[in-house]
Amino acid sequence: MKIELKQSSFLQKEINEPYYNILMFDGEASFSVDLTDYECKGKCLLFLTPYQLLQWKSSTAAFISALSFHGDFYCIEYHKKEVACNGILFNDIYSEPFVTVSDFIYEEITSIIERMKRVEDSELDYDNSILKSYLQVILALSSKEKQLKMPPKIQESIGNADILKFQHLLDTHFLEAKEVAFYASKYNLSVNTFSKRIKKHFGKSPSQLIQDRIVLEAKKLLHLTTKTIKEIADDLNFEDEFYFSRYFKKSVGISPKEFRKEVGISIVAK
Repeated sequence: MKIELKQSSFLQKEINEPYYNILMFDGEASFSVDLTDYECKGKCLLFLTPYQLLQWKSSTAAFISALSFHGDFYCIEYHKKEVACNGILFNDIYSEPFVTVSDFIYEEITSIIERMKRVEDSELDYDNSILKSYLQVILALSSKEKQLKMPPKIQESIGNADILKFQHLLDTHFLEAKEVAFYASKYNLSVNTFSKRIKKHFGKSPSQLIQDRIVLEAKKLLHLTTKTIKEIADDLNFEDEFYFSRYFKKSVGISPKEFRKEVGISIVAK
């Protein structure tokens, strides 16, 4: 378990680690996550899954509170009944990876992190269950706040279908349909027109969303199952495990084998 409080002047230019990260800052910030650009203003919570690449561009935040935890310490899939944060705070490729919060929520979470740090720094032999309980409260507060702040789903149409159906189409067909043309055809649009409209709505191009969805599934299989790399490559419809490994490394920065070694296999798979 790692908990740190940092001044922005000491902030890492890039973060790409085998941990789940929750970053808190107050001010204006410009950054990218997996090469997608974002901007936020005010009191902000930013959530990163293992080996998501965060690159800071500019920030006026007075300080950054960073809480990092490994999946072995707290498995978000195993504890999904207690805290529903998977697909909301983490592993959501369709929405922004951050949420702005009220002064009250920001101060409450900051206070909890300070208490966690005191527990970690104490010479007493505390049980990890105390830290896990504190972490659960942070995740529960954050998850509720993000769901409350999510904009209403506007039934915007492109071509002959509702744009929101793209998410369902992608989740249904990403294993066999890795080309943008397949999805554009469902809307009776050219690839160029379809791509522009999808990027306007989601902030990412359809090709990026397709790649993100494939990589998200690959990470899930690597972390939540004991399948071999070859079996996972077959499940994802890659020609062979070597092509899959190159595809994964180009997106994530490390090979599937290294990812599994660093992130580990979840208790859910055992």
